[in-house]
Amino acid sequence: MAKTMAVNAGSSSLKFQLLDMPAERVIAQGVIERIGMDDAIVTIKYGVPIASENAVDHLEDDEHITLSKDGKGKKYENVLAIKDHQQAINFMLQKLTDLGIIADFNEITGVGHRVVAGGEWFNHSVVVTDDVLTKIDRLADYAPLHNPANAMGIRAFQKLLPHALSVAVFDTSFHQTMPEENYLYSLPYEYYTRYGARKYGAHGTSHRYVSARATQLLGKDLKDLKLITLHLGAGASITAVQGGKSIDTSMGFSPLAGLTMATRSGDVDTSLVYYIQEREGLSNEEMTNILNKKSGLLGISTISSDMRDLLDVQDTHDHAKLAVNIFVNRVVKYVGQYVAEMGGVDAIVFTAGIGENSIPVRKMIVDKLGYFGITLDEEANNVRGDEVEISTKDSRVKALLIPTNEELMIARDVEALK
Repeated sequence: MAKTMAVNAGSSSLKFQLLDMPAERVIAQGVIERIGMDDAIVTIKYGVPIASENAVDHLEDDEHITLSKDGKGKKYENVLAIKDHQQAINFMLQKLTDLGIIADFNEITGVGHRVVAGGEWFNHSVVVTDDVLTKIDRLADYAPLHNPANAMGIRAFQKLLPHALSVAVFDTSFHQTMPEENYLYSLPYEYYTRYGARKYGAHGTSHRYVSARATQLLGKDLKDLKLITLHLGAGASITAVQGGKSIDTSMGFSPLAGLTMATRSGDVDTSLVYYIQEREGLSNEEMTNILNKKSGLLGISTISSDMRDLLDVQDTHDHAKLAVNIFVNRVVKYVGQYVAEMGGVDAIVFTAGIGENSIPVRKMIVDKLGYFGITLDEEANNVRGDEVEISTKDSRVKALLIPTNEELMIARDVEALK
């Protein structure tokens, strides 16, 4: 039985999902965190019964296998030293074999890799060649926190699974349909022609999935719809989707721009950045680190980058409440902008960690958007992670909750290129 693996490699993590394609059945999924450290954490969730008679019948001291609450699956956990991505992938594949999830590596016939920045070179997913890898490396300046790790993951998998089709799926490709007036900055045009200085966006695979899924829920053709998709998580972006195409998006040249995020600042006046940098005596690298890792919800609240923590204490912690309000404020601003750009909207779609699970944040956003004909159904909104319409039946503009599935989109793109 042929299987496809969808991979998201971060600088110190590796997320994966193994699917039976084209049936689109999830066989296993997992994550290896803290790669490069002595206490890396491995978690693999998989179905039962175990697929192979050769499955592991004994565990090391730090290994644990538990049955899921519904009795339909198992979870493997381990803590061990993992020095790099190559070792992480090797361990993960071997463990899939040990647990009986696969009989041998040859069952995996395709591997799809999430790559954040594809620049203008890639407006669709492609089979990985030496030229493609070289371009991913050259685009590292566009996504310095992501592209190098993505390329590292591709090379590591190619070494261990040379027989499998390797496919790169770019976060930016969905946004290559934006018109010039939306993707160009008001800078000397030569900077665009010389250096590719423009808006590229991100989270395109997620926006592509939920916008397509929204059409099925609404029972309308994608080409007839004006949608605004809200990917609200630790990284957050909003996209205006008209006729099935991205016409504008909140992230910019890099994933730093746009909304207030968990630790990323979002939009900031560049002059203010230089002002702070000079007075604090910060290098460019130090300032970039502050904007990416010490700002956003964490920077404003002073206590946490996690929206759940802030909501828990917002009634007694002024900075936590302020951070929540700023997050909602920026979302509402971008939605309003995109409604104006498209000359209306048929539906807004919530997805990703906050969008899928934060009942109060969805309520705050929808309540502020009531002016253009959207009304929240409080009972329908009282869910986490379900696919559901959360607006009232008579709401002129619909609000949908659609859990994203980037891994499925990646697997589908692999299948399409086989």
